[in-house]
Amino acid sequence: MTLLMLAIGIVPAQTAPLQTVPSVDVPRYMGTWHEIAKYPNRFQKKCVNSTQATYSLQADGRVQVLNRCKTDQGEWSEALGAARQIGGPTSAQLKVRFAPAWLSFVPMVWGDYWIIDLDPDYQWVVVSEPRREYLWILSRPPQMPVSTYQALLAKLDKLGFDLKKIEPSKP
Repeated sequence: MTLLMLAIGIVPAQTAPLQTVPSVDVPRYMGTWHEIAKYPNRFQKKCVNSTQATYSLQADGRVQVLNRCKTDQGEWSEALGAARQIGGPTSAQLKVRFAPAWLSFVPMVWGDYWIIDLDPDYQWVVVSEPRREYLWILSRPPQMPVSTYQALLAKLDKLGFDLKKIEPSKP
């Protein structure tokens, strides 16, 4: 089939490798971000609204991550994790883990956290990872202007993300 497609000039679409933003000012990135939309995933199944992530810079240069959301019972569910940059001090590639600290030596507990788009004023961010299996659109305020959201969806479409999989989050 592939030979036939090549012979008649139809080339299967290849998605270009995902790129991150050129740099991130980590101290400026710290604080609370509200989830605007995401690809659904197994570890957020219990979240029904008010999903947010709070990042805090630690003395050792690592970042503490507190993810929280409200469940269908109206209670907060929280996950405390850690993140570290891969590369230099302005790298937009991070590794994050929510497993216990004593498991930090195991590479599999660290997941990719790539900042692939970032507002110059640090008011919104798009986070994914190299395989495009995970995706989050986050914003400083709990809601994002529709025009900004639509512009981000257009960018994500060009980057090879499946827009049908994106699930808007409830504030």
